[in-house]
Amino acid sequence: MPSRVFLKNGEEVKVNDHVYCSPSWSVRDGTPYSIARIMEFLPPEDVPKGPEAENYLYTRVRLAWYYRPGDVSDRSVTDSRLLLAAIFSEVCDINQLRGKCHVVHRDKISDLAGWKKRPDRFYFNRLFDPYVKKEFEIIPATDVRNLPDNIRETLISRYEYVVAEKEVIPDLTDTIRLCNTCQEWCANPDTVQCDRCKRYFHMRCVQPPLAAKPSRGYGWTCAPCSRRHEEEVDSHDVRHATPVTVIKKTNAPAVRGRGRPRKDKSQAEREENMVVKHFKMWPFRYFGQHTVAEDTLDPDDLIFPRTATRHGPKFQANVAPAPELDINPSEPDERGGDNTIENLGIINTLTDAEITEVEACKASLTDDPKLQSSVDWLTEVIRRFSEAALAAKPLTSVNMKSSLRLEKWKKYETLYTDREWTEDEADVFSTAIRIHGAELRAVQEQIPSRKMPELVRYFGLWKSIKVGEGNRRLAKGGPRLKVKHRKFESPEQALEGQRVGLSDDEGSIIEQSSKAPTCAACRSRESSTWWKAPKGLSSDIMCDSCGTGWRKYADLVVRPLRDEAIASGKSRLEKREGTPLVGPSAKRARTSTSAASTPPPAVGNVPQLRCLACMKNGPIGKVLKCKNCQLRIHAGSCGEIADPAQLEHWTCELCRNQETLEASVISDCLLCPRATAQERKHAPYPPSDSFLRACKPTEGQGWAHVLCAVFTPELAFTDASKLRLVEGLSTIARHRWVTRCSICTRPGGSVVRCNDCPKEYHASCAWKEGHRFGFEIQPVKSSRRDTTIMMTFKGEHGCMNAIISCKDHDHSKRDIYDICETNEGGETALQVYCHAYKQALVGQAHALLRKARRLDQILNVRGDVSTIPPPEPLMPEPECYRCHSQYSPAFYPMSLSNGSRITSSDYTRWICHRCHFDVEQANGLNGIHHLGQAYA
Repeated sequence: MPSRVFLKNGEEVKVNDHVYCSPSWSVRDGTPYSIARIMEFLPPEDVPKGPEAENYLYTRVRLAWYYRPGDVSDRSVTDSRLLLAAIFSEVCDINQLRGKCHVVHRDKISDLAGWKKRPDRFYFNRLFDPYVKKEFEIIPATDVRNLPDNIRETLISRYEYVVAEKEVIPDLTDTIRLCNTCQEWCANPDTVQCDRCKRYFHMRCVQPPLAAKPSRGYGWTCAPCSRRHEEEVDSHDVRHATPVTVIKKTNAPAVRGRGRPRKDKSQAEREENMVVKHFKMWPFRYFGQHTVAEDTLDPDDLIFPRTATRHGPKFQANVAPAPELDINPSEPDERGGDNTIENLGIINTLTDAEITEVEACKASLTDDPKLQSSVDWLTEVIRRFSEAALAAKPLTSVNMKSSLRLEKWKKYETLYTDREWTEDEADVFSTAIRIHGAELRAVQEQIPSRKMPELVRYFGLWKSIKVGEGNRRLAKGGPRLKVKHRKFESPEQALEGQRVGLSDDEGSIIEQSSKAPTCAACRSRESSTWWKAPKGLSSDIMCDSCGTGWRKYADLVVRPLRDEAIASGKSRLEKREGTPLVGPSAKRARTSTSAASTPPPAVGNVPQLRCLACMKNGPIGKVLKCKNCQLRIHAGSCGEIADPAQLEHWTCELCRNQETLEASVISDCLLCPRATAQERKHAPYPPSDSFLRACKPTEGQGWAHVLCAVFTPELAFTDASKLRLVEGLSTIARHRWVTRCSICTRPGGSVVRCNDCPKEYHASCAWKEGHRFGFEIQPVKSSRRDTTIMMTFKGEHGCMNAIISCKDHDHSKRDIYDICETNEGGETALQVYCHAYKQALVGQAHALLRKARRLDQILNVRGDVSTIPPPEPLMPEPECYRCHSQYSPAFYPMSLSNGSRITSSDYTRWICHRCHFDVEQANGLNGIHHLGQAYA
């Protein structure tokens, strides 16, 4: 006898009840509860089957899931009680059940407004299939009338609802359609309707039979109607009647009147406890345009939604045969002959003595145990031994010195095994697998030096290695103890039932601290219970109302934070959180403060600096000031990490370069037109009273504005955290260089395009003109989320785009984050964007190789990757031992005074091009000589 199941709150749940389901808070990462229907309770998986399994306590449950509209699409749905059904089930841990709820079809609810006002009530009217990725309509099975009696009765007796496409619903709910010729039921796929008499006919019943339905936009008339129309035309007695508007028949439910909902508790209870028919644990089945009606009589027929096949001339191209040539080619070899069969092994035909000799020769080929267990090596050894046996050669003549082999279906010799993976490639592969899973096409983009067949083979080897590591860990820990499952001690205990599920307060309740809490959604400071809040909000707690609403209904209305109050000399009354700052207050002034609230923190006299990028004040440390040129800018907007002890001595990149000479002394931006002599008169250049003073060196030791580098899509940074060095100038499209700026109309420089109009201009000219610069987060379709970099900024999730828009456009309806706007972690929008989208792939190749690959793309050079030798280990970046500079036109290695030469692998000391001449003058004084060969 099945036992009863109770939740932690004492509610009893049965099969076909609807429940909230969710793991612990730490596992689900703050997401709301899922809603599902209980299909069956299951005992442990490894217990005996049959009646004996009923003696064990339930540990698993099979659930049929419901989706929220926001889970399957990007469109916003304001109704938090609306769900999407699904023919999809999973077996879950029974302790994930949280609470009981009610889910009913929309047509079963008489008062929808009153239904949604009651807690834990949901409804559905559509179904989403996660495999077809399409939504379908759900109608009661009793509404289907256009079916033969036996099929309709079977459908109604088994299922409560029918799932079909929206365009098929009118045909299903129409009266039964019979062929006018044979008086049999007319199925929609092989039926035509006369445009004049509106009768239905089978396409096989008309004379002559129709091979296909008329094309869209064309009609068909039966023979009597066609003959009658011809007689009317011949008699010239055709009168066109005045068109009469025919009210189209609809099967939609009657419009419900507005007003206060009826408070009929008995009716609501009947709707909650309404009995729903289930067949093989499902209340509905698919009966759409891709269903054969007679198949529904089969109880084993699949109930899942289907889609059209992708075979036929609509999807496959009809390619004409190739033109015949005058040259008579030779007949191809017959399949199965000696010239087409590749011999892989004949070990099974050898005698025991020959097999013993093969094993002895194989053992003498190598002593490497890793190679002896390699599948590729063993396959090639067997093939070579088999070829030697067929050619009557001694087996001792076989060797594995050559790693190449010639196959009959290939023109050239190929490697019998893949090139060995380097540690860097293996690390990149493991990281990519952790991010993308088994989507090897996305993994290949991270490892362009490997072809797809190599990735597939290495993926199988990588999984075997992981399984082996797990087995070795288990072997060290000894055999796993068999879990002893709990059983009912007596029939009386089975009748009492078992308690399952996690309580709501598990890991989600926050003990009230001494600090005054504030709800992250409604800003309330008073609540009987405080819940953990999801990520991305201003605080990590929510009140009881908001916390329950988020967990059950995924409904979270966040009130915006109040702006900073403007200081005034007059004393003003203390206001509650969320009340307006101007205008009369509707509430009485508070004369005392509660113990749960805390006064706002006092603003200290911290020195403030105005950033030239956002024109907002900020404390010293967040806003840096150059001691030479007086440039003031947010540290996060120029990639600077300043030492708190050296804030007064901080200098910008251009001023720093005047001392170190690491890059060019000409500070013109390579993406902007050349500066005129009039502009250069004013020192410093670029002027320090503008954000355009913030520049970064390029990979060619030139300079580029931070603004130009970030908002030019082709560019990237070697180190995105410091915004240096700028890479990829050679990949900028040619039309960007040749197009004249619409603002300055000067030639030269690279232009960018307005996001809202076709105007193109230099990024620096747009900044001077006052155009809008910022970042916008746009939603991404579910089909593109696997190939798109997604990120979250201030609670908004999607793809972040750099936006430049003319100042004349309306930006009030768009959420554009400014360059210096920060998130909860203190990172600016520019920092977040560069980390996600502007970081060069430094883990795949060094800087010079990356530049060479970009040039190869421009020159359309395509080489065979398999012929490229494995990369040599990279040498560390040289640094001058005298001035400690890492930037120089050339570096010279050093040797001892005795003249002993140092190999490239032993280079430990270098000297830059400038210090090289100083050493030449003092040559011999310190016992140091250069080798004479520069390292550029």
